[in-house]
Amino acid sequence: MQADTTYRAFFLIPPEVQLLDFAGPAHLFYEATLYGANIQNHFLSMSSTREEVTCAGVSLGKLQPYDAFELGPNDLLFIPGLEGWIFAEPGYAAKNQEFILWLKNQYGTGAQICSVCTGAYIVAYAGLFNGKNCTTHWKYLEDFQKRFPQSKLLVDRLIVKDGNLYSSAGVSSGIDLALFILEELFGPVFATKIAKAVVIYLRRTDSDPQLSVFLQYRNHLDNRIHQVQDYLAQNLAKKTNLETLASHVHMSPRNLSRLFKKVTGITVGSYLEKLRVERAVQLLSDGSKVSAASLACGLRSSNQLRTLLKKHTHSLPSEWQG
Repeated sequence: MQADTTYRAFFLIPPEVQLLDFAGPAHLFYEATLYGANIQNHFLSMSSTREEVTCAGVSLGKLQPYDAFELGPNDLLFIPGLEGWIFAEPGYAAKNQEFILWLKNQYGTGAQICSVCTGAYIVAYAGLFNGKNCTTHWKYLEDFQKRFPQSKLLVDRLIVKDGNLYSSAGVSSGIDLALFILEELFGPVFATKIAKAVVIYLRRTDSDPQLSVFLQYRNHLDNRIHQVQDYLAQNLAKKTNLETLASHVHMSPRNLSRLFKKVTGITVGSYLEKLRVERAVQLLSDGSKVSAASLACGLRSSNQLRTLLKKHTHSLPSEWQG
């Protein structure tokens, strides 16, 4: 965790906002502060109003005007979805021209812009998705592409990142997006703790190239197996055997092996291999030498890493290095 850095998370509350679109990410960032993340959370209106009504009829108060803030590289702005009839109205962009101009300026100063569901329309009206990869709710894909033909809309993705632009498919995917960003900021182990704290797990599909194995196979409530998974993620460089893991959670090696396979669907050995492969890819992509990446992943030699990468990714270490 980058303890010396202060991050600010801003959650826009437009009229007729979808509750889960903002509440999911907002709660995860709140939970992150309880675990030591240095994050300040703010809730903004799209105008000077201090209160908005959600599409479910719930009133949200004490909002701050958006133009009271100037954002930078350590700031995140979440733009949640809203009822379709609002952003589809003729003249929507002109009506909100001042906010859209402000949004473009914040993007220009390096702020991380994160759209959830149909919040992508607001970002697109600002022209930020022109020439950029993005996604939105599946029901609006065709309409979105027609309205914003210059965007590079991806139709089969839950989460998309392009530079400092993030977008997610819809509703609960905002939770996955928040976890993904927390993982980027504070690491996979921290993000896993947050997911566990709120009893959720990452729901990105196997086809998503941004899928992190550090958050995969966590769709269970067995605390002992969570402890084993945490231990493996935090001690990849160490040589670990089943006996050590079993002792860590006060189980016999045989019972641990059976329970791990039952609740995760894969063996301890297969899970450890996946952790090592993802960590190795991260290190190699960041410029680490093959030998250093091998040691950091608890492997005996560079040849062992080559074999592992070829098995799981059908690639060689050199293909991941710049």
